Amino acid sequence: MALSTIDILLDALKRAADAHGLHEEKLGRHDADWPQWYAEHMTRTLGEGGYRLSGHSAQ
Repeated sequence: MALSTIDILLDALKRAADAHGLHEEKLGRHDADWPQWYAEHMTRTLGEGGYRLSGHSAQ
């Protein structure tokens, strides 16, 4: 059974949260730039999983 888009994004978000927790432990502080970090991590890991995000085309 194929995963839904929500399932794929939810999994990526949970994995990013876990990885970001480790990232903050290494930093020794809260990462105020966490949205950028999450976006980069999720884009990279989704790409490694064979998924591609594409922009919305203007009509």
